[in-house]
Amino acid sequence: MTPVNGAPVVRISKGHFAPEQYEAVRKLIDASATPLVPALEQLRGLLYYWAAVDPVTNTVVNVSIWSDLAAAKQMETLAAMLAQRPILEAAGVRFDKIANYEPLWSIDHASPATPKA
Repeated sequence: MTPVNGAPVVRISKGHFAPEQYEAVRKLIDASATPLVPALEQLRGLLYYWAAVDPVTNTVVNVSIWSDLAAAKQMETLAAMLAQRPILEAAGVRFDKIANYEPLWSIDHASPATPKA
């Protein structure tokens, strides 16, 4: 567990859909990588990005980690991302309000451990 001070921002977008829409939503999320990956790679401060679906809860999430809140808020005007919302809504996805979270602590197995002094 690592305390996080002056930390990055965790941005989460979550949508819900009917069980019978799973395959259609999964295909749309997979296809969204084509326009989104190049656009996202141009944004300042993007550290990580995941797009995922869950057939058990019938939800879709986009989880991203940003260097700061201003960087995360670039998503609010990213044309490639804004274009995806009506496509997913037409497939029956209902979105929750997007949230930008302040991390309080983390576990990061991808980073080397820092020895105690």
